[in-house]
Amino acid sequence: MKNFKNSGIEWLGEIPEHWEMKPLRAIFNQRNEQNKVLELQTILSLVKDVGVIPYEEKGNIGNKSKDDLQGYKIARINDLVLNKMNAVIGSLGVSKYNGLVSPIYLVLYINDFNKIINYYSYIFQTKTVQKFLRKFAYGIMEIRESIEFIDFKKMFLPLPPLKEQEQIANFLDEKCEKIQNFIKKKEKLLSLLQEQKQALINETITKGLDKNVKLKNSGIEWLGEIPEHWEVRKLKMLFSFGNGLNITKADFISFGIPCISYGEIHSKYPCRLDLSVHKLPFVSETYLNDKPQSLLSKGDFVFADTSEDIEGSGNFTCIQSNIPLFAGYHTIILRPKTQIYSLYFSFLFDSIFVRNQIREKVWGVKVFSITKSILKEVQCFIPPLKEQEQIANFLDEKCEKIDSLITKIKKQIELIKEYKTTLINEAVCGRMNL
Repeated sequence: MKNFKNSGIEWLGEIPEHWEMKPLRAIFNQRNEQNKVLELQTILSLVKDVGVIPYEEKGNIGNKSKDDLQGYKIARINDLVLNKMNAVIGSLGVSKYNGLVSPIYLVLYINDFNKIINYYSYIFQTKTVQKFLRKFAYGIMEIRESIEFIDFKKMFLPLPPLKEQEQIANFLDEKCEKIQNFIKKKEKLLSLLQEQKQALINETITKGLDKNVKLKNSGIEWLGEIPEHWEVRKLKMLFSFGNGLNITKADFISFGIPCISYGEIHSKYPCRLDLSVHKLPFVSETYLNDKPQSLLSKGDFVFADTSEDIEGSGNFTCIQSNIPLFAGYHTIILRPKTQIYSLYFSFLFDSIFVRNQIREKVWGVKVFSITKSILKEVQCFIPPLKEQEQIANFLDEKCEKIDSLITKIKKQIELIKEYKTTLINEAVCGRMNL
């Protein structure tokens, strides 16, 4: 049975009595080698929960000039590579390659042979260390929290005997590999379910429920045939278009009128928003008089007008309740000009058919912009109102079952990640008998 002592470090707590505590600078040095003569040919990247890998999108840099790689640093085998912008959420890894890394990375190396790099890489993955580092970080919390080496040097780290470092690292390598394999299998199943759901939506949205219905040419070359009695119309014929409030996060208050902005559309409430269930920030009631054109009604659609990736282009939500609600910043409002069944259009807007039309027209590099002009030209299939309702109810029932499985699998992944976090924390602090 181990005896423990207070480490004297708040984030660490108790450690085995025979362990030492050392300042980080006594364990690590910073590698700041510049690749001045381009002797290395591999650009490396860092992927959270995966580690340091060759940046395959750029691959071999043979045709790169010195100017292209100005500021790039060398990382060598067994160096610890940390993303300065994401170190506080555990974005780090031990390099298995000699290569080049972007200036946003910190490269650290063990300063003698009495320490195991893998043991210390696990220490930086613990929530307690990340909480400590957050005190020194600057930027946007949980998005871009940068931290410099001078702040890392303020840390004290445990120094177990070399044999124990090795035992802990080997134990965690084995356990974490099994956990990661489990997560990969679950994520593959998630991907298959999402593909199944998308295929179901696409097939039903373009062909309807009646397998014996007479078909006609849609007039859209890459689509082919649709039910004979359906119409093809552009969104500008079906909806009027408006803008959300021209506000920033500073305009949000504790009480007032709920407001949906592009961030909630992308991350929290895609496709449907029901204020009897979902929670939003508030804006002042003065906007009721000042900006009534940005007020939403049940059945309205709100599109995010920017996305950080092409896949998010066309993300939207549909208003499901009659509670007063504003469209916020970076949003485009679509209001039906004629009677429609809004749930049908929610599935239609989420189909590959509509998504691809938007993705082909958006523009941008790091941020992709979606304009009213793009949305107005999107072509849609319009079944009779009763058929819209039948299709929507059919898809709602089928997709609910798939979504239930997806939610269950996501919960399993979340739980196993929590277990991994606890396992790492207990092991690196010497609280497990290995």
